[in-house]
Amino acid sequence: MELLAINWSSVGLKVAQLLLSLSILVILHEFGHYITAKWFKCRVEKFYLFFDPWFSIFKKKIGETEYGIGWLPLGGYVKIAGMVDESMDKEALKLPPQPWEFRSKPAWQRLIIMLGGVTVNILLAFVIYAGILMAWGQDKIPNSSLKNGIWVSDSLMYNIGLRTGDKIIAVNGDTIKYYDEITKKIIFSGGGNIAVERNGKPANVVIPVSLIGQLVEKKKSKTPLLMQRLPTIIGDFDKDDSSNAKKAGLQYLDKIIKVDSQNISFIDEAAAYFSTKKNEKVLLSVERKGAIIAMPVQVNEDGKINPTLLSGKQMDSLGVFKIEHTSYNFIQSLPAAVKLAYTKLSEYVQQFKLIFSPKTGAAKGVGGFKSMGSVFSGTGWDWEGFWNITAFFSIALAFMNLLPIPALDGGHVMFTLYEMITGRKPNEKFLEYAQIVGMVILLAFMLLANGNDWFGYGRGR
Repeated sequence: MELLAINWSSVGLKVAQLLLSLSILVILHEFGHYITAKWFKCRVEKFYLFFDPWFSIFKKKIGETEYGIGWLPLGGYVKIAGMVDESMDKEALKLPPQPWEFRSKPAWQRLIIMLGGVTVNILLAFVIYAGILMAWGQDKIPNSSLKNGIWVSDSLMYNIGLRTGDKIIAVNGDTIKYYDEITKKIIFSGGGNIAVERNGKPANVVIPVSLIGQLVEKKKSKTPLLMQRLPTIIGDFDKDDSSNAKKAGLQYLDKIIKVDSQNISFIDEAAAYFSTKKNEKVLLSVERKGAIIAMPVQVNEDGKINPTLLSGKQMDSLGVFKIEHTSYNFIQSLPAAVKLAYTKLSEYVQQFKLIFSPKTGAAKGVGGFKSMGSVFSGTGWDWEGFWNITAFFSIALAFMNLLPIPALDGGHVMFTLYEMITGRKPNEKFLEYAQIVGMVILLAFMLLANGNDWFGYGRGR
């Protein structure tokens, strides 16, 4: 019962963070349309967070605009008079155009109104990243400082040829400067080669084109694909820690040098040995302040003793690897935030290309709200993590909304640009049908994404 309660607490925390993040993004996106529509003297009839078919949770009319919260958390909308949108208000469009209507405005004004939401999302990501850099700075681990190389903690990485202890030099000829680049460059490479140093000698590992598809096929795991290879030095336990490692008497800065008769130097070696001793007792030889202590410990049913590891800063102080910390003031944060936002957008576009490439098999991994919620912390409200995720979602929302699909901002932009180039405005009946087609496409995509999350549609389940 206690485990169930902890799980539900974790789920509730993730749902709360997801709803807050999406609410911020939706409100500000729609505000971008709202403020530009008001700027050009269009009448805004509704401004809603979430959709309100049949009824709304809250609504209040102020002036000519009804503000409200819908019950269906799939987005939000502003209803601009005289615009063919998701409200599909055909009756209003049968009447003669009025000066305050969207359809009466020049094409360049309508274009700005349709780009208002995307523009706000891009600006929001920039502002959030600038705030993160000012508040927390930026920590990076230089790849060259990983003197023990990597720990290949996932079978998929082992199967393509990587080995624990490898020092990754480059991916597809692109030199790896920082550790956090490694996994992203491998997964989103679309195939190619990894240059590594193995036992002091150069080696080459081939990345299959289908790597990301293979990753999707695997069951979801919280274990990273790759980790830094770390020595067996114990971190500081929390007061309420109930792990077998703490019960056995392990203490901060203890170093495990042997398990039973096997010499141990790294965490991965200890983990491999423990996995063969499930529900058994093993004898640790621990170095503590120059003395060697024998210490029996019970291995649990998962083949673990769950010791606390040193933090990144502690690893840095002991020389295991280096951490480059960069602090930013207001002025310094601005160009750094632009660069960070551009990097995240480039990475997202690369992911998008891989998803729709039939060679990679990545489309089966498209996820919906469950996948989005899973990236938030379930153990505590981490504001730095929350704002990082929200900024990335803002970039993703901007990009997705610019896709030339009717019913998205990009679809309206496409038709408006056509009008500006040709001088011919698409008739309203065509726009109505295009809107319906676009809504069907979006609904089908949403069903696929959320179906993948819950039922594994794309993976044949």
